[in-house]
Amino acid sequence: MNSPDLTDANWFKSTYSSGQGACIEAAALPNAIATRDSKDANSPILLFTRDGWRYFIGAVNRREFRD
Repeated sequence: MNSPDLTDANWFKSTYSSGQGACIEAAALPNAIATRDSKDANSPILLFTRDGWRYFIGAVNRREFRD
C-alpha cells in the first residue's frame, strides 16, 4: 500500500476512549484506515486496508489478543 496524503485526514477517537491515555485515533481514507497514538500526532501511523481493519476490529471484539 502506498503512503497516502494525510494532510486533510479527519482524525477521531473512539467514543469508548476512557481518557486514561491508552487511546488511538483513526482516520477513514478512501482506500484505507489510518491509526496513530492519540497523545502524539507525530507518532508512526499504521495503515490498514478496509478489509484488514474490519478483521482487526472483529478480532479485538472476539478477544483474540488476550495475554
